[in-house]
Amino acid sequence: MAQENKNNTSITHSLRILILSCPHNNKHKTSSQTTFRTIMLQHTINAANKRIIISRLNRATTTTTTRYSSSTGTGNNVVVVDGVRLPFAQSSTIYTDELAVDLQRMAITGLINKTALSKEDVDHVICGNVIQEVRTSNIAREAAINAGLPNNIGSHTVAMACISSSMAVCTGAEKILAGQADVVIAGGAETFSDVPIRLSRKLRQKLIQLPKAMKKGQLAGLKHLFKGNIIGDIVGIETPAIANYTTGEVMGVSSDRLSAKFDVSREDQDRYTVRSHNMAAKAHEEGFYMGEVIPYKGETMENGIKAGSTMESVGKLKPAFVKPHGTHTAANSSFLTDGAAASLIMSEKRALELGFKPLAYIRDWSFKACDPFEELLLGPTYCSQSVLARQNLNMFDIGVFEIHGKFCNYVLRYGKTKIEENIYLCTYATNNFLISSFPMLVEIRNNRGICWSNTLKPNCNELPEICR
Repeated sequence: MAQENKNNTSITHSLRILILSCPHNNKHKTSSQTTFRTIMLQHTINAANKRIIISRLNRATTTTTTRYSSSTGTGNNVVVVDGVRLPFAQSSTIYTDELAVDLQRMAITGLINKTALSKEDVDHVICGNVIQEVRTSNIAREAAINAGLPNNIGSHTVAMACISSSMAVCTGAEKILAGQADVVIAGGAETFSDVPIRLSRKLRQKLIQLPKAMKKGQLAGLKHLFKGNIIGDIVGIETPAIANYTTGEVMGVSSDRLSAKFDVSREDQDRYTVRSHNMAAKAHEEGFYMGEVIPYKGETMENGIKAGSTMESVGKLKPAFVKPHGTHTAANSSFLTDGAAASLIMSEKRALELGFKPLAYIRDWSFKACDPFEELLLGPTYCSQSVLARQNLNMFDIGVFEIHGKFCNYVLRYGKTKIEENIYLCTYATNNFLISSFPMLVEIRNNRGICWSNTLKPNCNELPEICR
């Protein structure tokens, strides 16, 4: 890539965008001669305070889980062909009658329809999902079959909290690099509108043991069932917890605490929130997502975007997590989201054989883990260092970062730890487990440069002029 830029003296700058994919959109063009590098940064259970960041970034990166494809030749190149998503919606609104498997099925169907891909050409399907419906524990398999894919196509589901759907993409890339597949559909789905709600443990145990008790007669069975505090057993239902199982802490508390550590003020977060919502609304109005968002019941608009937001309106909200002096509110934090996405990745050789023009080349990615008690939600800081170092890049080689997370302070906090003021920052925020948190280096070699993501509701849609 360096040689390409050196030989082409007409290129005055090389844009690097943080993305997972890049959809067709003629409104967002760049020079066809420009080579793009891309990094996706998203939050994981990774974080650090200032002192730890400085020390750990100087360490070797051998603890990183990584795979990367060759930048030479075509045999080992992993390419992004296309991708789609459903409109992302606030939970308990438009998708109340749908299971997560239904959302994933619609996303896969939309991808196949958009690309006109023959279903027989698919080698494997991988989907991310966290809050699992018992009946569809392997949601990838069920969604694939119900989308009309042949029964002999293998499918599996990955669950890695907020990294799940992007882990699906990287797992698909690894299959391609290992020669086990050439065409992979990777995506993710989540719904908070129909989460599994369990009976209390005591009542579950009684029901499990009931058939054995019934062998002694119906009366014995009833005595077994109603033994003890049956009212308490029935009332004590269990709902899925948003809190971290190990720490018992919800992510908003962890994020709010880091805002204090890195001096990210409520005003900064509110200002970024207002900017994001208004730009997201503008993006929809101008057709930015044309072809990327597939309609649900004829609609593509996303109901979590609050057009016309102002500092005055968001400033009225009270802290949502750390009360009464926290900085995170219902406005500058994202809502619980329902949605699904699907992307098509291939080996470059197979993509060209099938007549597809690659949109991007997946070059590198990184996963890291650290202390969930003290170092939560600064994964991009750790992981980006590994990717950049491996690719002989530095922060000044990156023109645009796309950072995904649940709270707008992610991008502001990241800016305080690693990014200079002259580097453009773009963030998508969503409170859904589809989103990922790892840097993925993606190289774009065509004439389209629009950010596309395999995640949920975009919360910021501005791109520098060179992307348009």
